[in-house]
Amino acid sequence: MATHHRPLHALLGGGAVADLLLWRRRNASAAAVAGASVVWFLFERAGYSLASVLSNALLLLVVILFFWAKSASLLNRPLPPVPNLEVSDVVVEKAVVRALVWVNKVLAVAHDIAIKRDRTVFIQVIMALWVVSCIGMLFNFFTLIYIGVLLALLVPPVYERHQDVIDEKVGLVHSILSRHLNTAISKTGQPPKQKKAE
Repeated sequence: MATHHRPLHALLGGGAVADLLLWRRRNASAAAVAGASVVWFLFERAGYSLASVLSNALLLLVVILFFWAKSASLLNRPLPPVPNLEVSDVVVEKAVVRALVWVNKVLAVAHDIAIKRDRTVFIQVIMALWVVSCIGMLFNFFTLIYIGVLLALLVPPVYERHQDVIDEKVGLVHSILSRHLNTAISKTGQPPKQKKAE
């Protein structure tokens, strides 16, 4: 079992985020699930808007910090521990590099469809967009984000425990889908591989 833990942990980044997603820090993971559930309830069931929740939270924070600072000066207590809120150049560079990787992947897919006329990529993109469209019709934006957060916090630990079985089943499903995809491509005309050979 230990052989499976390291690759998945490293695949998820190997740091605090990976610990959170794999429930290595149970309290933090449970707090993330509870926090996501509270936020979803506020937006979806209680009828709050994002602007009202953010403004009320900031208002409460500002009032608390103001009275804390005032009482600290009167009672000779330490000031509130407010960190130096500043985004470093390193953080911005890392975010830009990661965004650049994703943008280049999207552009490569667009290039394969528009220039190379790769039928496999074209059908895969159409199927993925159709699935996203169907899911989007069933749920609204905040519910989708909530489901995504829950899946991100629940799927990795389950996968870590049953990695061999899941890999086997996913491989089987992938081979079946690939067979159907190849059949669909062959019916639309000459396969991309034969085109490249010419």
